[in-house]
Amino acid sequence: MNILTVEKLRKKYPGFLLDGISFAVPEGEIMGLIGRNGAGKTTTLRCLLNLVHPDSGEISFFGLPFGENEWEIKQKIGFVSGGVDYYPRKKLGLITRVTKSFYRDWDDSAYRRYLSLFKLSEDKNPSELSDGMKVKYSLALALSHKAKFLILDEPTSGLDPVSREELLDIFLTLTRDEGVSILFSTHITSDLEKCADSITYLREGKIPFTGNIKKFQNGYRLVTFPGETPPESTAELIGLKREKEGFSALIPADAPVPSGAMMEPADLDSIMVHMEKVC
Repeated sequence: MNILTVEKLRKKYPGFLLDGISFAVPEGEIMGLIGRNGAGKTTTLRCLLNLVHPDSGEISFFGLPFGENEWEIKQKIGFVSGGVDYYPRKKLGLITRVTKSFYRDWDDSAYRRYLSLFKLSEDKNPSELSDGMKVKYSLALALSHKAKFLILDEPTSGLDPVSREELLDIFLTLTRDEGVSILFSTHITSDLEKCADSITYLREGKIPFTGNIKKFQNGYRLVTFPGETPPESTAELIGLKREKEGFSALIPADAPVPSGAMMEPADLDSIMVHMEKVC
């Protein structure tokens, strides 16, 4: 079963078009939403949450069309952003009391459990929290109304490596132990390599790939060429670019290794950088 199904979603702005994209998030999985700035990630998430109205297309959560079931669906999903700013001087306890009034299935015992797990105090206000603790508080609110699907918008942005690892551990625990599904938008692709099952890659409002993350990575190899003279360009070389020492490019995994090149596996960062270079 797919927790989220998006079919032919289209939204046009002056100078930008989200061009009929389709993808699905399977139940119990983490999907990464990747792409450079301006690719359409934020527009996609806003359409999913009905913060902007798409021009056309279909969005379904839990097998239910979003348009006719928005209130019911929003009881089961949570939104977490690394950039959320709560009322900075209000106590967390007050913010929670307001928030829980919107949810019929609020679970105080779960909320207290997450406060303890995340080492949060209701006597603090958001201005006293680090960025990582703000994300954890957002997670506590989302999970306390029994959200089964989390939409995360850059949740690890600006966090130190230790805090990022702590959050990734939490995401994995939620999916593996509690059956929560996650759509995870990020520029930090190394985070996705540690926790995601699949990715959806947005490029200029279109989706060149959606599916298993390993399948995407295994479709390419990174080749590097020493020296100051670039290699002769061929159809196999994708996104040839200069490096500190020599040049690099992607090649399809089944292509022969060019003469004089060294080959290694391609990570998500390398794939995106070289593919964006040929846009």
